Amino acid sequence: MSDGVVRVVRAARPVPVAAVLSVFRRGGGDPTSRRDDTGLWFAWRTPDGPVTLRLTAPRAVAEEVTVQAWGSGASWMLEQVPALLGEADDPSGFDAGHHRLVAEEWRRHPGWRVPRSGLVVQNLVASVIEQKVTGKEAFAGYRRLVRRFGEPAPGPGEAMRLVVPPTPAGWAAVPSWEWLAAGVDPGRSRTVAAAVRYAGRLEECASMPRDAAHARLTALPGIGRWTWAEVAQRALGLADEVSFGDYHVAKDIGWALTGTPVDDDGLAELLEPWAGHRYRVQRLLELGGHHRPRRGPRMSTPTHLPVRGR
Repeated sequence: MSDGVVRVVRAARPVPVAAVLSVFRRGGGDPTSRRDDTGLWFAWRTPDGPVTLRLTAPRAVAEEVTVQAWGSGASWMLEQVPALLGEADDPSGFDAGHHRLVAEEWRRHPGWRVPRSGLVVQNLVASVIEQKVTGKEAFAGYRRLVRRFGEPAPGPGEAMRLVVPPTPAGWAAVPSWEWLAAGVDPGRSRTVAAAVRYAGRLEECASMPRDAAHARLTALPGIGRWTWAEVAQRALGLADEVSFGDYHVAKDIGWALTGTPVDDDGLAELLEPWAGHRYRVQRLLELGGHHRPRRGPRMSTPTHLPVRGR
């Protein structure tokens, strides 16, 4: 196996690599990611082309992470790795002490930071597919589409059956019946097709101020508050972008902090003491497994009616 391009990242704090990067895994069968005894693997599409990325560390929490990359996107991706590990995230001003549970999770995950991949289009497409359906259904649809229309990951990624997501043109060319077969209704597939037409402009959001990036993304049809937050959290590394509009997030955080599920308005009020770090609170509670008991009926995926973007 070729060594690819190698970089050793020495972080400013011990990094819990798996915890930081877990947000990029789209379900257990995600064809773009894998974890084995040699490290964490990702097959992604950068602005310079496909890349297979492997991150290894001597311990679960380590200050030194060795990164290997293969493919035409290798150099681009290696430049992003410190931010991917959360080195660009600044937790100063975050006061976990406003609530006992948040303080407890901050003590348990002191090295966790908001990661920033810089991959706007890749995260946008996946988030649109996840709009208003259960995670299981969304992950199954994304998995089917990536395996069918993506390409084998470069270097050792191909032997591992990792798949790089389609190019913007590839997403635009997915036939309507393939979207439906993947459980993605016409509303969401049209949103993807419209968005990828502006792939270059969207990737520019990674280097723009928050408000400018928000204005550019949400100007697209079908991209609303929830989808913006999902992209901002992963691609832009913004620590204040909460998943408002999610079926579970407000209820889970309300239950964790007060014992009672809340709606989005209640969530905004609950998180006000952490303004500037509200997503940080959301993710810490998720990492701690703080979810309300699930008693309600499961949502189902419509396959014939358009769904408005969130």
